[in-house]
Amino acid sequence: MSEMTETTQAPEEITKKDVTKAYLRWHFANEIPHSFERYLAPSLLYGMMPILRKLYKDPEQLKAAYKRQLLFFNTQLSWGGGVITGLMSSMEQQRAEEESQNKEIMMQDDLMYNTKAGLMGALAGIGDAIDSGTVQYIFIAIAVPWAQEGSALGAIFPFVCFALYQAILGVFFARQAFTMGRSASGLMQSTGVQTAIETLSVLGLFMMGILAGNYVNVSSALKFDISGREFVIQDILDQIAPGILPLAVVMGVYWFYTKKGLKVTQALLLLTAILIVLAAIGIL
Repeated sequence: MSEMTETTQAPEEITKKDVTKAYLRWHFANEIPHSFERYLAPSLLYGMMPILRKLYKDPEQLKAAYKRQLLFFNTQLSWGGGVITGLMSSMEQQRAEEESQNKEIMMQDDLMYNTKAGLMGALAGIGDAIDSGTVQYIFIAIAVPWAQEGSALGAIFPFVCFALYQAILGVFFARQAFTMGRSASGLMQSTGVQTAIETLSVLGLFMMGILAGNYVNVSSALKFDISGREFVIQDILDQIAPGILPLAVVMGVYWFYTKKGLKVTQALLLLTAILIVLAAIGIL
């Protein structure tokens, strides 16, 4: 009877296919159960539920694992979600093996959560800098000319490519983190990775500047006649500081965001009202 019990309680093997499924469940449920109390923890738990069910056959152990993964959690979708999903799968596997073999529990609850809490903020910063600050603007920059020509591809291309990019990247990180185990956290915080992140962040700023310079079109309609000679303000500005008006608009919106927060709708309405007034009095 004892042999049957040990066999029944033994955790099943976790494969990379299981980790891929866990990440994809997290990926597509990311914002659905978002709450102020736990933030994205229900999404992470939903992603890991099939893995936890394979690892913990005892109902009480399974409940404890659910509670462990339901603590406050918030991070970026692919970098944070991918690495942490794989890492938690690896750590839960070790915990399940220790419990099933009645060994001393080295993979304590506090260790698991502290690892997750220590990574979720750092990885969110990495993911935001690279994905939101760089990669998405590259896709947008590629598609803007198509959108200007009236092609629907200009709207579809960035959305589809960015979604596929994040899904593929997240699966890759989840698998690598599961394989590497706890050493994955050290790798993500290494000097080389941080240098690459800073480089890509600078590239992202360049891409944003290129987009603003090429596709934010603001010009002045002011002109004066002095002693029979016409002075066109826009021509003077083009000679002294080309692109100064688009830059002023972009920096004005940036200043608004720094003062008021990322209130996009308010910024659009305010900018529209200002431009209408300036156009009506003949300045722009």
